[in-house]
Parts: sequence; structure tokens; C-alpha cells
Amino acid sequence: MISATQPHSRSYTCPTTRPDIATDVLEGLCRVPKSLPPKLLYDARGSALFEQITDLPEYYPTRTEAAILAAHAEEICSRLERDISVSELGAGSATKTRILLRSLLHRQSTVDYFPLDVSHAALQIAKDEVENELDAVTVYPQIGDFTDLAFLVRQPSPRLVLYIGSSIGNLEQADAISLLQTIAGHLSSGDKLLLGADLVKDSAVLNAAYNDSAGITASFNKNLLLRINRELGGHFEPDAFSHVSFWNEPESRIELHLESLCSQSVRVDALDATLNFYPGERIHTENSYKYTLERLKNLLRYGGFQVEHTWTDPDCWFAVSLGVVA
Repeated sequence: MISATQPHSRSYTCPTTRPDIATDVLEGLCRVPKSLPPKLLYDARGSALFEQITDLPEYYPTRTEAAILAAHAEEICSRLERDISVSELGAGSATKTRILLRSLLHRQSTVDYFPLDVSHAALQIAKDEVENELDAVTVYPQIGDFTDLAFLVRQPSPRLVLYIGSSIGNLEQADAISLLQTIAGHLSSGDKLLLGADLVKDSAVLNAAYNDSAGITASFNKNLLLRINRELGGHFEPDAFSHVSFWNEPESRIELHLESLCSQSVRVDALDATLNFYPGERIHTENSYKYTLERLKNLLRYGGFQVEHTWTDPDCWFAVSLGVVA
């Protein structure tokens, strides 16, 4: 047995108030089977690792979506009202978004851009780089997750909401529909949503994308344990867990897990809890659902949007759909 309850060289002082992630971690690791919400993957280090993932040769989604946006940006923008404001859910560093913002500036003199993300570090990069590259764009960072989208109401109309990067794939079907309905409920008739979604394809391509040869995705996944160590005084040994990722065809999703390599007990000081793991036990950390075009159309319709147009790459690996609030 590995016992991670032994004293470590680092020190940890339990805060007087419980850190924001504590409830999610405690509930998730006491659940059977164990699971953690994917938003916890994206602290500053996790966001930086994900940016590295997007450049990997095996990871096709980012470059494929960027190519779609680059090829069709002018057409996409031609379908939007003039003087439109732009918000983005899960913006990250907004690298792909700049393609659209640049095209929008061909139609209007300025753009107000409201990126939402859980990572303060990613938002700061987005603000600095977007405003440096496009001085007619004013960036208003919104720190937070999707539980509070009230900032959309404060955004001036006409409005475009970006939800690209296939982040919709991290949500269960009912949750994805609920989120889209919430977005639509914060918008007005005629406002639009641009949604990026990964499509079903050969399983070998999918499995390679989440099991890269450089091990960056494994580091990204294991960083969740290191985040618990940093923020909650956890005593996880990342090498006592392996990164597990696979295509679940019946569920049409890639699954990410952390699998315990042995019997171990892990103390988390801020939770005042010791968590036990048996050999082979997994923590489910993320899903990435893959869509067919028909299922994507239905998702948007149930979410309160009428599909105006969908663009794909030549291989039909990825789709970008423009929906309008009915």
C-alpha cells in the first residue's frame, strides 16, 4: 500500500474559509464511482497544458475548427447584424476567436468582447493578446463558470455568443440542452450563437487525440491531483495514478480517467478527510461527446436555437453551426 498520509516537505495552512473547489472535490471523491467535474482541470497550469495540447499533431480539433473559421469567417460575419457585441463561453486564451473578431472589424469600427472562463490566467492572456493585436476590440473579462450567465443580459444588443472549441462535448445531453436553453433565455429574438462541435469519426483518430505520444494530455489530467495538493493540502502522488482515455462507442464519447495503480490512502487536509483507493479504481475526470450532424441540429433546436447554417471541414471531422434565437 502507498500511504499518502505521511508528512511532506511542503507546508500547508488550512484557510479559515473553505476553498471554492473543496465541495466539488469532497462530493466527487466520495461518490461511487469517483468523479470530478472537468472545470477543475483548468487552473492556471491546467490551462497552460491545454494550450500545449492544442498544438499536438494528434490533437486535430483546434486546428480543424480554426481552419473552418478562417475559411468561412467572412461568410459567418455577413450573417450577423452590424455593431454586434461578442461574448464567449469558456474562452481560454481566445486564439481562434481573433479570426472572427478580425473579420468583424471589416464590418464595424469597434467590437466589445466579453470572454468568460474559470481561469483568470487564461483571461488575462486573452485580454492582453486580443487588445494588443486588435486595438479596436475592447475586452471585458468575465471570471466564472456557466452557473451564472447574467453578464449576457448586460451585453449590448445585437449579440453573438461563441461557444466554440467543442466544449459542449464535456456536458451530458440533458445538461447541454439546459445550458443552451439558459443562453437563449438571456438573449433576445434574432441574437445568435456560434457553436463548435466535434463529430464522430474513426476510433483510431479519436483515441490518438487523447493519448498523445508526448504525454501532455496525461500531464493535463494528472494536474488535477496536483491542484488538489496545492489548493486543498492534498497528498496525492501523481505517479501512483495512470492517465486512462478511451472511445466509448455506445455513449459516443471519449472518456478521461485517473486510475489508481495500487491500494492507497490519500489525506486532504482542507477536507479533513482521508480517501481510500483500491488498485484499478478510477476517478472519471472528463467526457468529450462526439456528434453527428443530425444530432447537433436537434441539440440546438431543443436548446432554443434554429440552425441558420453549418460549416464543416472537407473530412467532416468538425462542425461550426450558427443558430438564431427564435
